Amino acid sequence: MRRAVEALDLPVWDCVSGLSRGPGHRNVMAHIDSEVKEECLREDLKFYFMNPCEKYRARHQIPWKLGLQILKILMVTTQLVRFGLSNQLVVAFKEDSTVAFKHLFLKGYSGIDEDDYSCSVYTQEDTYESIFFAINQYHHLKNITLGTVAYGENEDNRNGLKVCKQHYKKGTMLPSNETLNIDSDVETECIHLSLQVLSKNPQDWKNSSFFCLEFYRLLQIEISFQLKGIDLQTIRSRELPDCYVFQNRITYDNRAHSGKIKIYFDSDANIEECKVLNISGSIQKNTQYVLVFDAFVIVICLASLILCTRSIILALRLRKRFLNFFLEKYKRHVCDADQWEFINGWYVLVIISDLMTIIGSILKMEIKAKNLTNYDLCSILLGTSTLFVWVGVIRYLGYFQTYNVLILTMQASLPKVLRFCACAGMIYLGYTFCGWIVLGPYHDKVCRDNSSFHKLGTWDPYTWVFSTYLLLTLLQHTPVTSVSTHLCIGFPFLFRILKGLQDIKRKIARNQRAHFIIVRDRLKVSPVNPADHQMRNV
Repeated sequence: MRRAVEALDLPVWDCVSGLSRGPGHRNVMAHIDSEVKEECLREDLKFYFMNPCEKYRARHQIPWKLGLQILKILMVTTQLVRFGLSNQLVVAFKEDSTVAFKHLFLKGYSGIDEDDYSCSVYTQEDTYESIFFAINQYHHLKNITLGTVAYGENEDNRNGLKVCKQHYKKGTMLPSNETLNIDSDVETECIHLSLQVLSKNPQDWKNSSFFCLEFYRLLQIEISFQLKGIDLQTIRSRELPDCYVFQNRITYDNRAHSGKIKIYFDSDANIEECKVLNISGSIQKNTQYVLVFDAFVIVICLASLILCTRSIILALRLRKRFLNFFLEKYKRHVCDADQWEFINGWYVLVIISDLMTIIGSILKMEIKAKNLTNYDLCSILLGTSTLFVWVGVIRYLGYFQTYNVLILTMQASLPKVLRFCACAGMIYLGYTFCGWIVLGPYHDKVCRDNSSFHKLGTWDPYTWVFSTYLLLTLLQHTPVTSVSTHLCIGFPFLFRILKGLQDIKRKIARNQRAHFIIVRDRLKVSPVNPADHQMRNV
């Protein structure tokens, strides 16, 4: 019955207040309710865009996220430093072991690599001596090495050396008659030299047909073997030692057939779980303390992750309320730029850093317990997460007016900087390809590193001028000399011009601003003529 009455818009008597509720009364109540909702939304919006200090003054809300971020910075940085020191020991052990292996297995190694290869040989006799020297050193390894290394098993689960050679199929070559008859197909032959074979008479395996090398068709010889070692220096840091497997490979490269055989030594060190570890002392207690600290870091990051996720969810709900209100009252949609104001990018950055810290901390705990050995992935996760944590501090610095000016300047100048980098990048790439094809094969720095991209970025007339012009003098006025000269002079000179234009632009802007301030100050202090004031009124 009441629905029929409301449908007819008849007044209804209120027994309590003695007033009749008609359509006008309902419109008033709807208007009041709309104003209440608008005021409530206005207060929520105002509170959302406050900083933690203003929120505390407004509603006495404790800034938990701020305190948690400060604590997390200290915890994550401490964790990173401790893991970095451990990782330095790992990397140092790998590098020292590689240098030691080069001195052990490469005859005539001076301690410094000639280039991207370790050393080189120039005669057939030196080549044979270098190959047999490496094999003999492997055979007597236990008697000559200073490290904690021993023989390991190769991919065939056998101890010993594996020697492989690659060469063209048989043919003939007579350089004096400029005659070449050779098959370009490559053949590979391998031989396995076990410790039992090496213990016999060395002449038996040295005089085998495998080591009768035909250098005119020889491409390369590769000697591969595996060694195992234990890193004991971690005990001094009260950590459990790591067990290593070194996959070593010596390569004699004769692909150029230029009379110079380059010798490469590659060592791939992999950390494996030690099968038996019986160590007494305080190492176990120290390991437990570190694991507890890592667990506490994970708890802190989980709390930060939950709070930031909650803030983003509340922000999305507030945005939905704002969009509905704007659409109902003004019949318009809010632009995308204003909608993105509700998404706090700093919270997203904190969430990403928290996830990376949690995953990295779990990996670190497994590495500490010697269940995993992936130091590189753990260092990437912890290092990147710490970077994001420290970058997130800029958000709180923005609450101060002094630092906020710097942040706003960075935001305003970023598009212009990107456009400048895009234009400069085109010039850089053009000079890079031109320098690589013209000057690269002749210049010592470029041809040795086989890359001109990073070298060209460091071109400076004060560092490269001597070696470059010495090279151009040796070329004796060839077309390469002319092009290279303009290239070496034009590249740094062009960027000096661009830098000078930027400096001039900044000086002009500074002078305009100073002139504006002077004019503004004069207008403030200049007296007003009453006659002029009356003329303005007329």
